Amino acid sequence: MPTLLIVHHTPSPNCQAILEAVLAGATAPEIENVRVQRRAALSATASDVLAADGYLLGTPANLGYMSGALKHFLDQVYYPCLDETRGRPFGYYVHGGSDVTGAVRGIESITTGLGWRRAAEPVTVTGEPARSDLEACWELGATVAAGLMPG
Repeated sequence: MPTLLIVHHTPSPNCQAILEAVLAGATAPEIENVRVQRRAALSATASDVLAADGYLLGTPANLGYMSGALKHFLDQVYYPCLDETRGRPFGYYVHGGSDVTGAVRGIESITTGLGWRRAAEPVTVTGEPARSDLEACWELGATVAAGLMPG
């Protein structure tokens, strides 16, 4: 059974609401035969990444960049996973108080280096998530998970 690994840093109620929407989409009843595994960014390992078939990353934008927790995760898994995970699908979301540009640029740069294939448009949310933001997060989770469903 394919595995979707969700790696997130969720330090606030707004990030929690976004994560819950992503999880709801990834585990929707119409998504069949895909295992969803979630890990906090500071506890996710290269073994988790190697065992998964696709990825969803989630982070707040802190001081114009992704959280230190997600950056640490990506630093730790980059070289151990570089060759074996090339071409795997991924998606991501970023929440910020105002500007998320630096966080998006950082995630795009690292995932490009890893050779991961973006399976859905990223979701960026500023301020308190609106209903439309949460719907977009649900769609993000569902899209990436559905892409892993066995043929």
